[in-house]
Amino acid sequence: MKTFLLLYLCLYVTWAQDVFEYDDYDLGSKQPAKNNTSTGAAVDARGHRPLSRGRETFGGNRFAPPPISGGSRYRGRPTPAPARGSQEAEKEVQPDAGGCTHASEAMGVLCPTGCELKSALQKQERNVKTTISDLKPQIRELTGSSNNVYNYVNSIFSSLRERQRVTSNNNQVAGQYTDQIEEQHAYIKETVDTVFPSNIRVLQGVLEKLRLKIQKLEKAVLAQTEGCRDPCITTCPIPVVSGKECEEIYRRGGRDSQMYIIHPDPLFPPYKVFCDQTTQNGGWVLIQNRLDGSVDFGRRWDEYRRGFGNIAFQSSKRFCEVPGEYWLGNDHISQLTKMGPTEVLIEMEDWKGDRVHAQYQQFTIQSETSNYIMAVDGYSGNAGNCFLEGALALYGENRTMTIHNGMMFSTFDRDNDNWTPGDPSKQCSREDGGGWWYNRCHSANPNGRYYIGGSYTPQMAKHGTDDGVVWMNWKGSWYSLKAISMKIRPYFASR
Repeated sequence: MKTFLLLYLCLYVTWAQDVFEYDDYDLGSKQPAKNNTSTGAAVDARGHRPLSRGRETFGGNRFAPPPISGGSRYRGRPTPAPARGSQEAEKEVQPDAGGCTHASEAMGVLCPTGCELKSALQKQERNVKTTISDLKPQIRELTGSSNNVYNYVNSIFSSLRERQRVTSNNNQVAGQYTDQIEEQHAYIKETVDTVFPSNIRVLQGVLEKLRLKIQKLEKAVLAQTEGCRDPCITTCPIPVVSGKECEEIYRRGGRDSQMYIIHPDPLFPPYKVFCDQTTQNGGWVLIQNRLDGSVDFGRRWDEYRRGFGNIAFQSSKRFCEVPGEYWLGNDHISQLTKMGPTEVLIEMEDWKGDRVHAQYQQFTIQSETSNYIMAVDGYSGNAGNCFLEGALALYGENRTMTIHNGMMFSTFDRDNDNWTPGDPSKQCSREDGGGWWYNRCHSANPNGRYYIGGSYTPQMAKHGTDDGVVWMNWKGSWYSLKAISMKIRPYFASR
């Protein structure tokens, strides 16, 4: 008993703590909140408490001593004496003191033995009524079960009749299918006996014709094999001299401007380039060339990464001394510029034959992981410093957004420009015709669309933009150059 009382007391204390842990004041009579002394802002009276009680920790109930037990300090209270009244208590009439009334009024008053009979009958009546009350729900349940059985028998009977009808229909369908199968069997037998043998004879004839054609092809292959036994002679031979780059080829004696094979990194295969060995003492690797519009420069990222176009063509000297239109490839350009200090020379020509150039003493293209970021410095020349200063015809932010230094390379399928990144409707490469280090968007566009004649209009452009082969600081936005080329070589001050 003591243990039960102790447990009850602990539970009551815990419940009281939970009840009084939150304020239960009337919402209509809230006291004004106190001000924070540091900020002066009103502090919510409940703001310092956790909003979710589920995050609180519970350390268990503290120990409480049991209630006091033992002897009492008082004795039991005396019971009051019964009040004396003048009236005496009515005496209960016993059955043997005059009999009892029969259940049926016609029987009159019964003797004491009859009273016992009445009591027994009344008890029996109560028992019978109880039994009847218990039997009534069973009778109702039995009635419901009988109805369910009746309905179930009717449904089974209906289902049986439906199955008999379906069986009759199935017999009719089976008879129809049997007739169709017999017709198909007769057709197949006729086909196997007559049509197949005829088709087989036709296929045998076709097979014979194919065998004859194969024999002719085998004879033609043998004839070609006999003709190719002698080694083929190229009409554009590759010079024997080679090196890591055109500067090393020049130092090894390759003084003619033509196509060579360079091998900058022994871990990667060599590749063909055009070396300019005459301009400014030579040693230039031609990385970009536009001269007649024969090559489309509106290419994808992977094509700009690998390179595309025609390196060189044969001339009357029987070696490839005429450069073609091509892009060397961003991987190759990055590899060459990261070997050491590199300078770049950009030469351009208009449709009147006038020529200018822009030269940068420092030129580096990062790897593909940085999207081939371009960095240039040290400008000289007479074409205008588009890479570092942007378009001189513009002012303020309009000019700075045309600077190409520090930009990532962009193509129409890989948008890396500064014109609302992520918006496919605002891509410089898609509107300006080629891959380039676009900002927002350009002051120079050497890989743009090639327009014959020079001047063009927004109505001629595909998207109404200055998408030609443009160098704005020389000829403006709406003049497409006749020729432009980009060349790189190692930079050293004593050249």
